[in-house]
Amino acid sequence: MKKSGAGPGQSASELISKRIAELGDWRGDTLSRMRKLIKEAEPHAVEEWKWMGTPIWSLDGIITTGESYKQVVKLTFAKGAFLKDPTRLFNSSLEGNLRRAIDIHEGEVIDAAAFKALVREAVALNQSKPSKASKAAAKSALKTVKSAPKAAKATTKSAPKTAMARSKTVKKASQASSKPAKS
Repeated sequence: MKKSGAGPGQSASELISKRIAELGDWRGDTLSRMRKLIKEAEPHAVEEWKWMGTPIWSLDGIITTGESYKQVVKLTFAKGAFLKDPTRLFNSSLEGNLRRAIDIHEGEVIDAAAFKALVREAVALNQSKPSKASKAAAKSALKTVKSAPKAAKATTKSAPKTAMARSKTVKKASQASSKPAKS
């Protein structure tokens, strides 16, 4: 199989369609069917083309990748270890702490409803986790909150000293003006 190259101006969706057409056998049919189920389960899923030609579907993070090999079409769920899989669709990469995969061999049919449920659950998991930007904002806000008592304490400590210094200056000035001038 020839790898699809990203041509100028081609979208990820076009590249995925091109890959499916290039496969031209059961793997293309399988990848096309799984792509359709992903879109049905999550119409807002974004198609991406990464890592030298890997179709990816994401929404607030990677949902799944769609790789095609000689003997298998592999759908790897980025956070599959955290998904409920009561129908046991995951049959590959089971030993890891994060990813899980579904290997589909020629002639195998995947339970469409169970697959869509996995896609929806993956999206829900992605959306329940704060993004990197919101994590950075939260960290910055936490720093501000933590430093506020120190700043207030420093201001409180220096305020009496400043007030005392002012009162001494005023007292000296008033004493100086009340003394008779020396001749």
